[in-house]
Amino acid sequence: MRRGDFSGAWAISDDILRSRTGTCFHLPRHQQWIWDGSPLDGRRVLVRCYHGLGDTIQFARYAPSVRAIASHVTFWAQPALLPLLHTVRGIDALLPLHDGTPETDYDVDVEIMELPHMFRTTVETIPAQVPYLHAPPVTASRRGSLLVGIFWRVGDWDDRRAIPYALLPRLASIPDVELCMVARDAPIADRGSGDVRRALPVTVLPFPDDVYGTARIMSDLDLVITADSMPAHLAGALGVPTWTLLHTDPDWRWMCDRDDSPWYPTMRLFRQERPGDWTGVIDRVAAELRLVAGVSRAT
Repeated sequence: MRRGDFSGAWAISDDILRSRTGTCFHLPRHQQWIWDGSPLDGRRVLVRCYHGLGDTIQFARYAPSVRAIASHVTFWAQPALLPLLHTVRGIDALLPLHDGTPETDYDVDVEIMELPHMFRTTVETIPAQVPYLHAPPVTASRRGSLLVGIFWRVGDWDDRRAIPYALLPRLASIPDVELCMVARDAPIADRGSGDVRRALPVTVLPFPDDVYGTARIMSDLDLVITADSMPAHLAGALGVPTWTLLHTDPDWRWMCDRDDSPWYPTMRLFRQERPGDWTGVIDRVAAELRLVAGVSRAT
């Protein structure tokens, strides 16, 4: 899949599917397999969202495709995402995900990240129409400059993805660019010295898991610059222009040797050229941001 050979990946997945025996519900939720290969046509389908918030956002794009062949579609999803998932076409019912069993009747279930396999997706057939999530903008005040949101923090499982905060002031001095630093519960210690804090005003969301609030902020922005984390998927699904910054060995979904994403048509990718070299990435981002701000000013 990193090489773009999705068909080869599905052939391997088919072999794995045929070889499965027994149950998997004793495993951690994110390691459980759900789909047994049964067709969804004309059936009541339960889509289980067992991975991260970003994963659910990325693959919620398949809801209309599922609904086109199923009689009814229920998403069992993370509570933080339910307000946004209400805006996705093709979902008949939403249930908050919890540690018990789903309180609904269904004929066949599938984990949301199994949907690309089920539909035999290729790079050319990815459902890439955006936006497929919707949130009304907060309508932030503007001063005629380019409003850019920065999301530099990441979750716990791979901190190589995090963008060092100390590098971000390089973006603060670009003319005609207004930065909005958005963080989920960012401690003061992460924000560096007082000089850095004055250069980079930080808007901390009122609730740590207010994904809908984040989406409303993003809908106001001209550009999102983000680490490889949930905000990248959220901005891409909203159709907001997005620059995602990647380390040298990124996740499979960003593929190899490309500066765009077939999953998100409004996204550009900025990759490290050497392991750990975030300085080079930020320098390239700053140069591109100057160009974009110049074009915006001229128009």
